[in-house]
Amino acid sequence: MSGRLAPVADWLDEPMPRARDLGIVVGSLPTGPTNSVLDVAGVGLGHATLLRDEPPPPEGRGLARTGVSVLVLADDAFARPLPAGGAVLNGAGECTGFITAEEWGSAETPVYLTSTLQLGRVYDSACRIELDQNPSSATDFVIPVVAECDDSWLNDARRMQVEHEDVVAAWEAALASRGASSPPDEGAVGSGTGMSCFDFKGGIGTASRVAGGHTVAVLLMTNFGSREECIVNGVPLGRRLGPVVSTGSIAGGDKAPAGSCIGIVVTDAAVDGASCARLARRVGLGLARAGSVAHHGSGEIFMAFGTGMRLDRDGNPDGTTVVTGRALDPLFAAVVEAAEEAVLNSMFTAPTVEGRDGNTSETIHTPEILDLLR
Repeated sequence: MSGRLAPVADWLDEPMPRARDLGIVVGSLPTGPTNSVLDVAGVGLGHATLLRDEPPPPEGRGLARTGVSVLVLADDAFARPLPAGGAVLNGAGECTGFITAEEWGSAETPVYLTSTLQLGRVYDSACRIELDQNPSSATDFVIPVVAECDDSWLNDARRMQVEHEDVVAAWEAALASRGASSPPDEGAVGSGTGMSCFDFKGGIGTASRVAGGHTVAVLLMTNFGSREECIVNGVPLGRRLGPVVSTGSIAGGDKAPAGSCIGIVVTDAAVDGASCARLARRVGLGLARAGSVAHHGSGEIFMAFGTGMRLDRDGNPDGTTVVTGRALDPLFAAVVEAAEEAVLNSMFTAPTVEGRDGNTSETIHTPEILDLLR
């Protein structure tokens, strides 16, 4: 955190319980040790959370409820790209590097997550980091993976809130988190700070599963859905709660159901690019179990990466026997379970957050809601 930020909010110092801590157990497959993306060896997740209360533009930058999150996939991803593939459920969003992964079946940078209007700024910083770490990328070009969701319900998007040093801080935090014995921060942190899910507070969520002798982990940035659609481990919570009461400044009611969800799958299985695309597609099934219908204005964009087999700079595989065909079925099941649980973790770990113009995303973690789930 830099000195230009407002004091850190209490929720950053007092983590809230995850779904399993509350007795909400999704699926039947075993989890990894931390039930997160950190269960895949060499993978790290870091955040830079931006909280700022200034006068609205042009006098100041307004209320910042935003940030950046970075998922490091491997130290040497530029020299030895990872198999990668993607899938789109609804395409009202952006993810750079997606087309390259679709064409080549590989990726060579960390994954950067941020808010919609700051994607270009974070992309610039991702390139600067890559150039510092791998100078040859200036001529042997690199296209970083940067994905976005719209946090303008809570965050004042009229000013660029993310700076280069914030992206670097998140990247360094991701490097430092590798091999940790506890799960990473979730909820209203990093790029998830200003996100909402099913009209509750959403944000960053992760979960993992062990299946077919491999670890499969999912990272989500959740920013989608309407209250009445919300399902918690099979319980139609949204229908039990009834219509949402307006908590914002939009005349005539609440914001339209839109948002987005970025889903990232990482596995230590030796999968190729085509199999990564198939794994990525299964994230949508996990979101559907949580209630998503992929609204018109929502961008559900998913990518998957494998660390068990690597490529050289010319795209040649290293010779490792790949997992493919019916052998992928256990991994498919793992993605669906982990994606569903990651949605819930993104919500239950997030407190109520008030943003610009009095707009508020309320936490799902209340005694009344927990009673409805029993």
